Amino acid sequence: MGGDRAPGEIVAGARQVAEQTDIKVVLVGRPGDMGDTGDLPVVPASEVIGMDDDPGQGVRRKKDSSLVRAAEAVRDGHAMAMVSAGNTGATMASALLRMGRLPRVIRPAIATPIPNLQRGRPTVLLDSGANAECTPQMLVQFAQMGAAFARKRYEVKEPRVALLSIGEEKSKGSPLVKETYTLLAEGAGGAGVNFVGNVEGRDFFEDITDVIVTDGFTGNVALKTLEGSLRFLISALTGILGLPELKEAADALFPHLLPLAFPLDPENTGGAMLLGVNGVCVISHGSSSSVAIVNAITVAHDEAVAGLVEDVAASVTPMESASGEEAGPTTGR
Repeated sequence: MGGDRAPGEIVAGARQVAEQTDIKVVLVGRPGDMGDTGDLPVVPASEVIGMDDDPGQGVRRKKDSSLVRAAEAVRDGHAMAMVSAGNTGATMASALLRMGRLPRVIRPAIATPIPNLQRGRPTVLLDSGANAECTPQMLVQFAQMGAAFARKRYEVKEPRVALLSIGEEKSKGSPLVKETYTLLAEGAGGAGVNFVGNVEGRDFFEDITDVIVTDGFTGNVALKTLEGSLRFLISALTGILGLPELKEAADALFPHLLPLAFPLDPENTGGAMLLGVNGVCVISHGSSSSVAIVNAITVAHDEAVAGLVEDVAASVTPMESASGEEAGPTTGR
């Protein structure tokens, strides 16, 4: 029921997966509002948490919402994973409150794949919007969870982990970045974290690191900046090559440019992964089409089967946390 193009595109993507693969898909929502769901089973949910609803309050008050019922299905073993293109904060809150937090995890984080054309596999950015305010201990755990995700999802044997800062030197950055740098440099991340230092915003598309760690506020701003810049660049390039006087040049260039567009399209990434909860949860973009939903369901299935949650749980070491860390995330879509 969530997303700018719901429920039509959500249902279409779910039906395509069920009809073309062996993956079993269950829809959750208002049966009368979904249209033709084909042979897909439906878990009825009478309420919807809207994009403007407060995430924490929405989950607590709307107990019969599609997001809550989906998270409960995973918790109760009726589903292996959940996918949503709706309210990101509410998706995280429902997963956190219903599935529960993994042992030792201070706060879950959203891991988003950033295309990297140099090496052919994405760079993982986390946190990309779940926690606006973080502690150094939380960032160390993000490094651990991000490295575990890169190993499992992209088969990187020894993921390189970097901190996002305003300079490569360890003396650069906010107090949060400096303290986190010290912890990671001293080995607080454990053997699974190959810490390579700081990276800057210009390094996202370089083959310098496999995982970039930051707080959710900075990560979300960086992610939206990247999305907007790529959208502008592709739009401007398409417009120029569409000029009649450049038709001959466009005909020659398009076959070389089109393969580059595929990995840069967020529809093809399958969405972001919420790490740190006791279940697989994929958060798709709010504007997701059926193509994005197909990819999101496929990623969710693959990671559930591969045992991502168990690997993430094993990667996290106990860290002293700040006072009370309950659900109620501050996030953007």
